[in-house]
Amino acid sequence: MTYSNILVEYHEQIATVTINRPKALNALNTVTLQELSQVVHDLANNSSIRVVILTGSGEKAFVAGADIAEMNTKTPMEARSFSQLGQRLMNLIESLPQPVIAAINGFALGGGLELAMACDIRLAGENARFGQPEVNLGIPAGFGGTQRLPRLVGSGRASEILLTADLFDAQEAFRMGLVNRVYPKEDLQEQAMAMAKRIASKAPIAVQLTKSAIYKGANMDLISGQDYEAEVFALTFHTEDRKNGFRAFLEKTQTEFLGK
Repeated sequence: MTYSNILVEYHEQIATVTINRPKALNALNTVTLQELSQVVHDLANNSSIRVVILTGSGEKAFVAGADIAEMNTKTPMEARSFSQLGQRLMNLIESLPQPVIAAINGFALGGGLELAMACDIRLAGENARFGQPEVNLGIPAGFGGTQRLPRLVGSGRASEILLTADLFDAQEAFRMGLVNRVYPKEDLQEQAMAMAKRIASKAPIAVQLTKSAIYKGANMDLISGQDYEAEVFALTFHTEDRKNGFRAFLEKTQTEFLGK
């Protein structure tokens, strides 16, 4: 399928999804949110894809935010629908069976940071800049930022970011645990692909169930989360990948995981 604002490329078992509005710094308008939602839905049903990389086109921005020009004319009810559209997309990404790596190649502001936070792993170029500047515009974050940011960096740090609208650099994002790693900007995409390949080489059912346990467990108490973990742990004992993985370990040989 051809999209107006999204590019999708496939490299063996890895899909790279690029938001392609460089003249608008990849700002998220309604069409972009809808197209990205469709891409994520299609990837969820594509068992040949094991890992997804999400990035932005150009050298300046991952996603510089939601499209302010479009939002400027919205009524309160239209604004609510727009917020809910963005929230549904972030939830879709978070619940995607495959792990998602955000390759943050520039500004990740407002909706862009919210998009990155919905991903499983965040890698940043040294030129990346982060922030939730919505209160500068007279609005709060609307795509899940008030909910995911405290879960990732704690309520105190999240409150500072959300209430001051201050921007911060990649090293500060790394120090607070918001991004996993920081790379020279020219190495970012290569490093994201290298990590995606490492993950794609693992047993895909085990990888997907691990992701599921992480996110479901985050919304459970410890005992309930452990119960869920035990269930998905047991499920893998039905798989050929588990049998082959154990055999390879015991026989000190290599195996290729087939996802079954």
